[in-house]
Amino acid sequence: MLKFEILEHLSDLKIKIFGGDKKELFENAVFAIRECLRPEIEVSKKNTKSKIKIKSTDLFSLLVDFLSELLYQAQVNKEIYHKVKFDKFSDTELEAELFGEKVRRFGLEIKGVTYHNLNIEKKNSHWQAVVLFDI
Repeated sequence: MLKFEILEHLSDLKIKIFGGDKKELFENAVFAIRECLRPEIEVSKKNTKSKIKIKSTDLFSLLVDFLSELLYQAQVNKEIYHKVKFDKFSDTELEAELFGEKVRRFGLEIKGVTYHNLNIEKKNSHWQAVVLFDI
């Protein structure tokens, strides 16, 4: 199954993320961020780990807050994440461990995640989300 696709947009980055369930949707969002940032990985075999906790009012806010935290952690720690392990996951909160590696630089700068045209829905038996990033 396709994890994500980049949609056409005039000035920003618009992606559609797919998942068999909500948790997989969030896992594939990590993969989408990784691919879109186009990181130049440091030549090091040392992996990184970070823990995050997020509480939000609903699933839409949780996705925006999660993606915002991924971007924040990536920029502050100069890391990119390839895997997420959820210790807790619901429509309003999550606790997770992010696994990644150090980067030299990113090929694309994402300034933030927007609520503009944000959509999360279940289609047939799969979930999908459309997210617009300010670049």
